[in-house]
Amino acid sequence: MNTADNITLTPNLIALQNLIDVVAKLRSPEGGCPWDLEQTPETLIPYIIEEAYEVVDAIRSGDQKAIVDELGDLLLQVILQAQIASESQQFSMAEVANNITEKLIRRHPHVFGDVEVNSVEEVRQNWEEIKANEQGETPKTQTFSSKLSRYARQLPPIMAGMKISKKAADIGFEWDNVEGVWDKFEEEVGEFKEALQGSDKAHQQAELGDILFVLINLARWYDLDPYVGLQETNHRFIQRLSKVEEACDRPFSEYSLEELDALWQKAKAILANK
Repeated sequence: MNTADNITLTPNLIALQNLIDVVAKLRSPEGGCPWDLEQTPETLIPYIIEEAYEVVDAIRSGDQKAIVDELGDLLLQVILQAQIASESQQFSMAEVANNITEKLIRRHPHVFGDVEVNSVEEVRQNWEEIKANEQGETPKTQTFSSKLSRYARQLPPIMAGMKISKKAADIGFEWDNVEGVWDKFEEEVGEFKEALQGSDKAHQQAELGDILFVLINLARWYDLDPYVGLQETNHRFIQRLSKVEEACDRPFSEYSLEELDALWQKAKAILANK
């Protein structure tokens, strides 16, 4: 669908073009920003990850102003990547937008074509089959491990672990009951303790990873989200530490461990009663 000849400049299009123009100016060798000019696709990776997490945090908070602000920061990262690529004629923002538009149309034949579906599961299956075909694979040539390896490469570790464990369970690679998972957890803790007696950091790291993976499986068995669980624990820790700071009249280093623990317990009680 080509509407380039009779496009109506809607407020959305105007706003997007203004942002694209601003980013181009920031990257201009003549009068641009030194910081923006020295950025590369690789140096911007940490910002992409950070902004994505900040969007998630804003959505969870329900703060509409924060959501708008953080979505803008994430959009900036997309446009910056496209701008940098366009400067060396690799690809443009138009190609990025056209590519995702075509992908959405292609992967929704039940909306833009004549395919009929009767459930969300059928939509998901069609999506996966079309995706595999796009990557030159078919259900016969696409190995299960190749699917899982993409999760490991492309998702944050905790999210990847949950996805991998769910997919493995779907094909029967699963414990008979949750007691088996607990037994595995105890086994891995023992192996981790044993590894810590030595000096092989790589081995210690591997054993720590095994414990975390079993914990993720435990979360799956109890229908819990380890990502959310850890995020909430981080927030609780900071809230309690803030209360401890409020109660302190001198640096932490001047308190004994017993004194700090007492302040910590008091902070927990105060927050629990809110």
